[in-house]
Amino acid sequence: MSNAAQAYAKTAQTTASPREIEAQALLKAANKLQDVVANWGKPDTDVDSAVLFNRKLWSILLSAVSSDENPQSIEIRQNIANIGTFVMTQTMEMQMNPKRELLKPLIDINCNLAAGLSGRA
Repeated sequence: MSNAAQAYAKTAQTTASPREIEAQALLKAANKLQDVVANWGKPDTDVDSAVLFNRKLWSILLSAVSSDENPQSIEIRQNIANIGTFVMTQTMEMQMNPKRELLKPLIDINCNLAAGLSGRA
């Protein structure tokens, strides 16, 4: 099991609702990406680690929405899958050709989805 999956599973055992846990994980990924943006070009900026964390998180989310046990409607699941496909494509582009501006859409998606999951949207 990957570190991201282990962290997700461990966090899932707390008293927070699954939606809140997902929101927290998305915000953590957004914060890691935002730190990269803020420190772009500095020698200790770990672009790869932040992008990898986000990719692993979205792999878990995509796996969850594709599960037959997922209680969400097909429409919601498809919308999340479409967003996830964009995130994965953007992440691959970032890994092949790192550009600071590629991170903003990933940060925005994570923050907006987290807000929706937390009922703040």
